[in-house]
Amino acid sequence: MTEPALALTLIGLMALGCQWLAWRMRLPAILPLLIVGILAGPVTGWLKPDELLGDLLFPLVSLAVAVILFEGSLTLDFKDLRGHGHIVRRLVTTGVVITGVIGTVAAHYLLDMRWEMAAVLGALLVVTGPTVVMPLLQTLRARGNLTQILRWEGIMIDPVGALLAVLVYEYVALGMTGNAASHTLLLFAQTVGLGLGMGALGGWCWGLVLRHFWLPQKLHNFGTLMVMLGLFAISNTLFHESGLLTVTVMGVWLANMRGVPTQQIIEFKETLTVLLISGLFLLLAGRLTVEQLSLLSWPAWIFLAVLMWVARPLTVWLCTLGSGLTLREKALLAWLSPRGIVAAAVASLFALKLESQGIEGAEMLVPMTFLVIIGTVVVQSLLSRPIVKVLGVGEPPPSGFLILGANSVSRQVARELVDAGFSVRLTDTNWDAVQEARMAGLPVYYGNPLSEHAAQHLELTGIGHLMPLSPYRELNSLAALHFEHILGHGRVFRLAEDNGKNAKRQQDQALGHLPLLFDGKITYAKLASLLSQGAQFRRARITESFSLEDYRKIHEERLLPLFCISSQGRIRIANTAVALEPKAGETLISLIHADSPELNKSSQPRTDKAEAPQADKGAGSKSSQTPPGSGSGPLPASRLPGAGT
Repeated sequence: MTEPALALTLIGLMALGCQWLAWRMRLPAILPLLIVGILAGPVTGWLKPDELLGDLLFPLVSLAVAVILFEGSLTLDFKDLRGHGHIVRRLVTTGVVITGVIGTVAAHYLLDMRWEMAAVLGALLVVTGPTVVMPLLQTLRARGNLTQILRWEGIMIDPVGALLAVLVYEYVALGMTGNAASHTLLLFAQTVGLGLGMGALGGWCWGLVLRHFWLPQKLHNFGTLMVMLGLFAISNTLFHESGLLTVTVMGVWLANMRGVPTQQIIEFKETLTVLLISGLFLLLAGRLTVEQLSLLSWPAWIFLAVLMWVARPLTVWLCTLGSGLTLREKALLAWLSPRGIVAAAVASLFALKLESQGIEGAEMLVPMTFLVIIGTVVVQSLLSRPIVKVLGVGEPPPSGFLILGANSVSRQVARELVDAGFSVRLTDTNWDAVQEARMAGLPVYYGNPLSEHAAQHLELTGIGHLMPLSPYRELNSLAALHFEHILGHGRVFRLAEDNGKNAKRQQDQALGHLPLLFDGKITYAKLASLLSQGAQFRRARITESFSLEDYRKIHEERLLPLFCISSQGRIRIANTAVALEPKAGETLISLIHADSPELNKSSQPRTDKAEAPQADKGAGSKSSQTPPGSGSGPLPASRLPGAGT
């Protein structure tokens, strides 16, 4: 084993490489992390976590899982459950029991495990997890209701599954006697009572501290982390493994408490969570041994198939009875159930404790858990896209717009697109701009679009293009690079800059492959200036006798073409890569300078020839694409940056 300092550094570098590879390949990061961890551990023998960290390994694992669950629950806004909350509630209650029972029976008969150990394994494998579900959902573009159900199931099922696993573990550890049964019921009541009580009280008290700024803002992140870990440790000390429920309830309470400034906390926790998840998967995969892997014979693969193709479909079918979902929509829900970090961490922790007590079959927990994690992630990552296509439950070809910025320029451009029948979503961290956008009836996400929170909560259903209309050059550039891998080449644009030759050269070097918006010369400052001086958006119907050149002549070249809508409702964006050449029957949306002689004529109609055709259903209408809660009216004071609506 290498020197500890060098080993930890190399683990961090490997984690960074795995995260980058997952980003490039649009795969859950768990997959390359597990593969690299297995190569570094049981295959080569270089990584030996138990020797590296000793007795600190599993305390660190427990604390890391607590942080991960707290970060996930901190983003859980109950408003997002409207319309499908009953399905999610069934999946994380009734569904957990169904999956656990089927997993237990399959483990007993297929893996020849004793009933008590089979019950522990079945309980461990009921969880899915947002860290593996969300990367899959981003690439699938499934219908919005299905995406929401899967996303919130992943967030909510982690603490529920962990609690179930703890209860089963306690029952097994006490020998499955009559006293064990009564002890388990008492433990359940104590754990739930303590978790709910301490979590709610801790969340409320700490929410008051944050809301009234009784602690300096620079200490909010550090203070929240330490208070959360303190409650976790105290709760675990009072009642074994109740801390996970405590921190989850605390996070949910803070997320839904009015006036609590959580944006900086969420962003800090996102960065910390990426670090912890990456390190945990490498370390836990590195603990696997060749002997453990050799236990995975053909019955283990049949067990995996039963979980994926028997337990999950039956669970979804029973939990969606009377829900109104179609058979095809239920089929997609039944297909997607990848396992994540909580299953891996809890399995490793329980296996160590049960093996130390000499309980037969404990050695199977870790390899079986990792087999299920790898199997579900690999199979579902490779086949989910074709399945969505075959089932026909994907969104239509996305033609909506994600617009960076909710400023005056962005709002006016967005309003023109909405009026033409296209869906839009603005994103900004400026509170006043977000309020203005909401009052204008424009859907808006309040937060950093590049954050991990945005990856889970920024609704991209129907979105097919990115337009950076923010005054912040760095944000525009980073967002263009980020969303190019999500939306695809040719659908992401950049805005010209006027910050000098050096800035322009740097932008060209980093983003030269992305086309510039509109005429390639217009900057944010120029757009803002034109609109403030009275420039107006106009639509013109292009005909055989009225071409773009004729239109330019009318306005004496004081015309900036922006968009072109075909007779079928498809939109093209003016950019430097492909010339915008409107054909007869198409509608051109342009910005007309205020000093255009034609614009200065009194009573000039908004549409120069005829109204633009409405976009087809794939484009999404204003009414059909505006999500619940994003209508007109200002956000309540309790809505905070990063909350995502």
